[in-house]
Amino acid sequence: MIDDLRLHGSLIGRGDARHQLNTPVLVIDREALDRNLARMAAYARSRGAALRPHAKTHKSVDLARRQLAAGAIGVCCAKLGEAEALADGGITGILITSPVVSAPAIRRLVELARHTEGLTVVVDHPENAEALAAAADRPLGVVIDIDPGLHRTGVASAEAALALAQRIRGLDRLVHRGVQMYCGMQQHIASYAEREAAIRDRMTYLEAVIALLTRHQAAPVIVTGAGTGSHRIDAALGLLTEWQVGSYVFMDRQYAECELTGDGASAFEYALFVEARVVSCNTPGMATIDAGFKALATDGGLPVVVAGAPDGASYRFMGDEHGAILDPAGRHTWRLGDRVRLAVPHCDPTVNLYDSYHVFAGDTLEAIWPVSARGRSR
Repeated sequence: MIDDLRLHGSLIGRGDARHQLNTPVLVIDREALDRNLARMAAYARSRGAALRPHAKTHKSVDLARRQLAAGAIGVCCAKLGEAEALADGGITGILITSPVVSAPAIRRLVELARHTEGLTVVVDHPENAEALAAAADRPLGVVIDIDPGLHRTGVASAEAALALAQRIRGLDRLVHRGVQMYCGMQQHIASYAEREAAIRDRMTYLEAVIALLTRHQAAPVIVTGAGTGSHRIDAALGLLTEWQVGSYVFMDRQYAECELTGDGASAFEYALFVEARVVSCNTPGMATIDAGFKALATDGGLPVVVAGAPDGASYRFMGDEHGAILDPAGRHTWRLGDRVRLAVPHCDPTVNLYDSYHVFAGDTLEAIWPVSARGRSR
């Protein structure tokens, strides 16, 4: 296995490092990244919301540290394995946003709770709550997951939420901390107005859930949710106490095609790229690069060609190892080894294809950060 630090470590600090990279390689524009972090943190502060960004986007201890330094109260993790990797790097205030159900996983969760501060996990079923309580050897914070209509996880009604809250309150070791409702299905509605209507509908439902809990002395301290696509809408509605925004750190094509602010302003910048090289250029108007299915997640459509090609150039998958860059005018001349930069279509699963980030300021390689939780899907 080729270690990126061993392969490229000698390039750190060099102003010509970008030209020396073995490709395909995952690259962060550190200056754009820091601007994205600062913008979201400042906006959350201005609206009185706590920020608990979702680390499933970046899976990185180094990035989580930057988010905490910018004011986040902790991070979210989608899977227990992600939480373990980040906790091993000293990250605290972790909320696991998917239920931890199997006996082996619960044993790992209990062990994790012994050495990380502020660990919390969602539950959506009384049997899971009972299993957690039976295994825990110290108080464990739990948040009730509310189904927003996707029918993936979460209790199915306000009454079910109340019944679960009452069961949790009757169990030693469990501490009912609040509710979660993440409206993932709505995040990529392109129109801001249509997305706002959809989110408003779901928040009206969540208000009813909270009202029922409150009437029965189970008012949530934490009301967690929101995403990059809905954070401004959620800010205006004011129901959520903390935001689980994730993709804002990097942006990707999916979110770039959504109206995120409602006023036409560009909220965040592309900060994550795949750098590739031309490996064949025998066909006029086309170059083959060394980035295909194994270099880019395919669930979000096609990447955006941002450098190394003429205006209007597009990408096409050409198999596991290769992609094509197409020149709309058919006149561009490529040379073997030419660099092409791609903004990724969906950042979360693309990150999971790589061992490391190569962090740049301009053409200077500043650092190589491991993708700490790569592959930690259980």
